[in-house]
Amino acid sequence: MTSPRRLLAAVLAFSALALAYAPAGFTDAADYGFSPAATGLENARALQRAVDRTGTIVVSQPGTYRLADTVFIGGNTSLVFGANVFVKKVDEKGPFTHVLVNKGALTRTWDEHISVTGLHVIVNGVDIRKWLVYGLHGQLAFFYVKDLRIEKFRCLDLGRVQYGIHICTFEDIVVDDVIIKGDKDGVHLGPGKRFTLRNGVFETGDDAVALNAHDYSVGNPELGWIEDGVVENMHDLPNPKRQVGYFCRILAGAWIDWRPGMEVQQSDTVVSEGRLYRVQASPDGTVYKSVTRPTHKSGQVTLDGIPWGAVQDTVTYTAGVRNVVFRDIFLGKARTAFSIHFDNDKYSRSYYPGAQVPRQENIHIDNARVLYEDRADFLQIRTPVDTVSIANSTLRNNRILLLSNKAMQDYQKTRINMTGCVFASPGPLELLVNRIPGKEITFKTSGSIELSDSFRAAVVDGGGKVAIDSDLAGLRR
Repeated sequence: MTSPRRLLAAVLAFSALALAYAPAGFTDAADYGFSPAATGLENARALQRAVDRTGTIVVSQPGTYRLADTVFIGGNTSLVFGANVFVKKVDEKGPFTHVLVNKGALTRTWDEHISVTGLHVIVNGVDIRKWLVYGLHGQLAFFYVKDLRIEKFRCLDLGRVQYGIHICTFEDIVVDDVIIKGDKDGVHLGPGKRFTLRNGVFETGDDAVALNAHDYSVGNPELGWIEDGVVENMHDLPNPKRQVGYFCRILAGAWIDWRPGMEVQQSDTVVSEGRLYRVQASPDGTVYKSVTRPTHKSGQVTLDGIPWGAVQDTVTYTAGVRNVVFRDIFLGKARTAFSIHFDNDKYSRSYYPGAQVPRQENIHIDNARVLYEDRADFLQIRTPVDTVSIANSTLRNNRILLLSNKAMQDYQKTRINMTGCVFASPGPLELLVNRIPGKEITFKTSGSIELSDSFRAAVVDGGGKVAIDSDLAGLRR
C-alpha cells in the first residue's frame, strides 16, 4: 500500500512534468517589467517578451503605460488589458506607426487565433507612416491573419495619417465594441472573407468604416475581394473638426496585364509575371509611359522613371465588395452615409480603361436611421452593382445618387429595392437621381410610410432607363 507521503511526492512530480510540457498559460505582463513607471522603450521590450510566450497575457495594474515602439504579436495569443489601463504612444527614439502588428505581416505568412481585448490607445500626436509593410498603417494593424478577435478597443485622438484599426488579407474576424474618434478612418478593411464589425461609436473626420477592396497605393498592402460580412449597431457621430469621407466607403477596382507603351499614374495596378505591381509615386498627376516590364519579386524598383512596387503573388484582375449586410446603423453626421465607390483622381483611379468590369454584389441595408435634418446623400453609387436592398430604414432629406467616374462606358443594370422604409421629408424630395447616361435601373418601394402629407417623391432619370414600381406619393401610378 502506497504511503500518503509517497503518493504526494508522485503527484508533485507528475504536476511538475505536466507544467514543463504544458503550453503557455496566463502571463502577467508586469512580471516582465511592463509598468506605468517604466519608459516607453522599456515597456516595448517588456510587453514584447510577454507576448512572445503566447497564451494569454494580462495587463491588470491600472495606469498609463508609455510605449515607444511597435509590439509584434503572434498566433495563439490573447492580449487582455484590464480596466483603467491606457497605452500612450511616446517619442523616445523617433516616431513609430503601429502599437500592435502581427508577426506574420512582415513575411506574409498567416497568423491564427489572436485576440486583443480592452486596448485603449492614446496616440499623443505620434502619428506617422513609417512603413513596416507598404500600405499598412493602423494603430492596431493585422495583415495575413485568420481567426482574429478585437474587443473593447478605444482610441479618442486619431491623427490625420493612421487608421484606428487596419486589417488586410484576412479570414474570420470579429471587431466588437469600439469607440474611435479623431481625423482618420475608424475601421479600415482590405481584402478578406467572413467578418463581423459590431457595436461601434465613431466620431471620425474620414470614413468610419472603410471596405476598401481597392485603395490608394498607400491605403492597403494588397487588393482583392471583401466578402460575406455583417456591419451592425454602428453610430456615426458628428466630427466638428473635419468633414470628409463617409460612414462607409465600399470601394472597387480593376486593372489589366502590363503591356509595353501603356500609360500609368499613381496607384495604377498591372499584372506581370504572375504578380501584381502598383505605381508607388507621388500624387502629383504625373502620367508615365511604361516600356520596361516589372518582374522583381519584392520591394520597389524604378523602371522608366516609374516606382513599381511588387504588391502580391495572388493574381486577380478585379476587386470589390459582395454579400455584406449593414444592420442597425445610426447616422448622426450629415454626410453621405454609404458610397459604393470608384476613385478617379491624382491619388488613384480605381478602374483602368479597358479592364474587366468589377461588379459589386448584394449590398443590404437594414434599419439605418438618419438622425439629422440637413440635406446629404443616403447612398451614392459610382460603380456597377447588381442589387442594393434598403429595409426598415428612416430617411429625411436624403436621396440616392448614381454617378459616373468617367472612366468606363457600361455601368450595368442596378436593382434598388426599398421595403418598409419611413420617409420623414416635410415636402418634395428627389429620392432617386441618376447622372449616368444610358444607365439601366429598376427602382421599387413597398410598405412605405410617409410622415408628411406634403411629401412627394421624384425620380430624375438623367438620360438613363429607370423602371419604377413604387407606393410613394409622386411615383404611384
